[in-house]
Amino acid sequence: MVITKSRLVLGATVVTLSTIAITSLINHSRGQALFKASPKELVDEVWQIIYRQYVDGTFNQVDWPAVRKEYLNKSYSNPQEAYKSIREMLKKLEDPYTRFMDPEEFKNMQVDTSGELTGIGITIGQDEKTKQLVVIAPIDDTPAFKAGILAKDVVLEIDGKSTKGMNTNDAVALIRGEPGTKVRLKILRNGQTKRFEITRARIEIHPVRYSERQTSIGKVGYIRLNQFSANAAREMQDAIRKLENKQVSGYVLDLRGNPGGLLQSSVEIARMWLDKGTIVSTIDRQGEQDREVATGRALTDKPLVVLVDKGSASASEILSGAIQDNNRGVIVGTQTFGKGLVQSVRPLEGGSGLAVTIARYHTPSGKDINKHGIDPDVKVELSDKQRQDLWLHEREKLGTLADPQFAKGVEILGKQAAQNTTTSNKN
Repeated sequence: MVITKSRLVLGATVVTLSTIAITSLINHSRGQALFKASPKELVDEVWQIIYRQYVDGTFNQVDWPAVRKEYLNKSYSNPQEAYKSIREMLKKLEDPYTRFMDPEEFKNMQVDTSGELTGIGITIGQDEKTKQLVVIAPIDDTPAFKAGILAKDVVLEIDGKSTKGMNTNDAVALIRGEPGTKVRLKILRNGQTKRFEITRARIEIHPVRYSERQTSIGKVGYIRLNQFSANAAREMQDAIRKLENKQVSGYVLDLRGNPGGLLQSSVEIARMWLDKGTIVSTIDRQGEQDREVATGRALTDKPLVVLVDKGSASASEILSGAIQDNNRGVIVGTQTFGKGLVQSVRPLEGGSGLAVTIARYHTPSGKDINKHGIDPDVKVELSDKQRQDLWLHEREKLGTLADPQFAKGVEILGKQAAQNTTTSNKN
């Protein structure tokens, strides 16, 4: 199977769905028939994909040929035995983003073309040091968001079951469920435990929201990007063009709480803001770089501020890193999540699937942000209370001058406009 850029994602496991576009799925019934004949073939298929594509040629210091011998010497009488062995095999890599999905889990990862999802609306990952399940970000206006779940919350229990030693696939299976049913989460936040009971729902997600804000420096375009889904670039293009027609003086692009998504979506959106320069470099196991660059087709050159926080991950970090390193705009907020790995998702025989880490990405200046993130140019911290009040109880203030990070962005835009006027007068 040829891997295209539309299938490359940036290391986030989404509880409601995946933002992965998979277009050439294996015929399910045919795959099941083949799989029943030889479960061992699936074990070897997964081993082979890791052997050919995994980002680290040492397999994180694991003797991968010995692993193959170990697991192919076993007998498998049913699919579940093979699934268990595959998960054990992948666990040896100690990479939470390289993961196997059984048919049901893989089906749940696929993008629903109607745009309607079922779940509570959080993005989760596994902390590479502690191995704990961590909330990357709640998705705007979803049950988890409205309940008060925050980025970096540690998920301790799901419906009373401890998550210690649990992988993201198992967590997803427990959190999912029919609309109207409830799930109970025990969360650790800043040393304190909190309990939430959240009702699952059908969720319609539009990745881009925008508006014109009247400020002391004139009209400012405010664009909030929730995730880098397949239709995010189209919606972003529409937002910029409409705001340009309103003759805004500058832009505030809000990536706070954006957990990422498709690599190509982040590249396409970066090209709307950057007229020239490198956007991102991906480095595979041979050290070969695939550079994405601007194409001279930016939709605007007006002053730009980008808002980020600890929930801004992966594709959000690519976009903010490209803007920062090319001096296209000013990054405001707090340090981002720190996820610099690229996954490819593969359908397997029997309807199952595999996500495998195939590359690392660097910002244009060569920074590897994995486990560190993007440092803002201007740091503006919000307390947990401020964040909860702003994002949950006083939502109407988000993206207004009552929002401290947005207000700082407007202040910066005003200074940039003044500098541009001074330069213009000198010329």
